[in-house]
Amino acid sequence: MTTEEIRATRPPGEMAAAISTGLVQLHRQYYGKGPTKAKTHFVNDTVVCILEGGFTTVERTLIDDGQADTVHQMRRSFQKAMERQFTNVVQEATDRTVIAYMSQVHDGPDLAVELFVLEPGAEPAAAHVDGGPPERWQPEEPEE
Repeated sequence: MTTEEIRATRPPGEMAAAISTGLVQLHRQYYGKGPTKAKTHFVNDTVVCILEGGFTTVERTLIDDGQADTVHQMRRSFQKAMERQFTNVVQEATDRTVIAYMSQVHDGPDLAVELFVLEPGAEPAAAHVDGGPPERWQPEEPEE
């Protein structure tokens, strides 16, 4: 079985876990501290990863001192510098091309959102949450 065939049969939960783990590892490697929680969601051709608890002690000190804008700007700069590494995590897990990447942080509560738009596939992925099985839309039976 080829790598492509293995990825094509990979359950969505495994893809979501690989993305969450990969993004947490990148944060940990480059910040010295990683998020305490991560959840990845798929919605059609979009991947959303919500990361909780990732600010460093220095960042938290600046936020508490009223300098949240400084932390947000630094994080935006980091995300721009790391775009290739972040998109590679998603591309490797899904075997699809990322055509857009956006990132945002929030300091109360401590959250980061990584959003990836995938190149449209032949058949868009069904919407599902937390890597659970996709929900398939079923047409309603006409009432007689």
